[in-house]
Amino acid sequence: MIKKEMIAMLLAGGQGSRLGVLTSKVAKPAVAFGGKYRIIDFPLSNCINSGVDTVGVLTQYQPLRLNSHIGIGIPWDLDRNIGGVTVLPPYEKSTNSEWYTGTANAIYQNLEYMESYNPEYVLILSGDHIYKMDYEVMLDFHKANNAEVTIAVMPVPMEEASRFGIMITDEDKKIVDFEEKPANPRSNLASMGIYIFSWKTLREALIKMAEQPALDFGKHVIPYCREKGAPMYAYEFTGYWKDVGTLSSYWEANMELIDIVPEFNLYEEYWKIYTKSEIQPPQYIAADSVVERSIIGEGTDIYGEVYNSVIGCGVTIGKGTVVRDSIIMNQTQIGDGCELNKAIIAENATIGNNVKLGVGEEADNDTAPHIYNQGIVTIGEKSVVPNGISIGKNSVVFGVTTAADYEDSHLASGKTLIKAGEE
Repeated sequence: MIKKEMIAMLLAGGQGSRLGVLTSKVAKPAVAFGGKYRIIDFPLSNCINSGVDTVGVLTQYQPLRLNSHIGIGIPWDLDRNIGGVTVLPPYEKSTNSEWYTGTANAIYQNLEYMESYNPEYVLILSGDHIYKMDYEVMLDFHKANNAEVTIAVMPVPMEEASRFGIMITDEDKKIVDFEEKPANPRSNLASMGIYIFSWKTLREALIKMAEQPALDFGKHVIPYCREKGAPMYAYEFTGYWKDVGTLSSYWEANMELIDIVPEFNLYEEYWKIYTKSEIQPPQYIAADSVVERSIIGEGTDIYGEVYNSVIGCGVTIGKGTVVRDSIIMNQTQIGDGCELNKAIIAENATIGNNVKLGVGEEADNDTAPHIYNQGIVTIGEKSVVPNGISIGKNSVVFGVTTAADYEDSHLASGKTLIKAGEE
């Protein structure tokens, strides 16, 4: 029988609705990040850099791009005969077809997969955070304390603590209590949603709690382990960690990559971030173009000016176009004479000539102000913006638009233009 010391289960089914149109056609972990990567590359690279060579990736919402990106795991050196990476979508059982209803339900539905490796420990990860972490150090901490459950935690400012699951620990970091999003937090150690379970403990908890609707780690599995008296410890992580679940945090995390001294460095030799790379020609920067403090993906042609931006692969930026503080994803074409300020443009979009994005005064978005804010203008994937259009701040465009969709060639700040069929 195969025996693995620790296997990882990576939850990548999230819809990521707070990313707005960026995730209308693609799961959040498959969203492009940092020019050439996708968000899921970070936890996958952490696994291989930490010596964890068996990873089950649990997909659900819009899994197509995620599945083709992961493939058989070659870029992360996870194409193994034994172990490696396995994509685990929900599947029909003989009695009924069942979607994953909660984080722990997804793990429960894959008990057989885990049993086939008979691991001593199971690492539970989520597929939508940007960070570098050596899971082996966390496992050593788990073993040293004879823990049955170890939860990675991060100190957060006390005023933000009510947004998280909070751990209350004694001086040895043993968890004595925890509260889910408490109104008056008693500690600032926030759960990062990264768990190491001793396999027997996890298996028993999942089977015992299986009937709970929307079986969840924070609500069901961890309370069950605690009531049973399983020793639980908090592993404190102090490195860079970013939940890129909102458009503004996604924009910020991309911008932090191009800081003069980036807090999160993509270029470290000893902790590489791996990704599936489409073979593309090198980037081309024309003679009269300007590029300052930006990341430029391969196969990108720049004829205009780019400042403080993250540009993906296979992008074209036309002559006389000025791009500032923006994120432009793979294969997007931007015409001549454009002006882009604080824009997020998804993959395969086409922006005509003389288009202005992010102009004028800010106004609250009229359909989803909780998503489209901070002055960012968002263009969904495969969208088309015709020549000569200007679009304000906090606005969103999705779909193939024509001049007739804009009044006087303008979309005011805070407006939403989503063409039928793109919802």
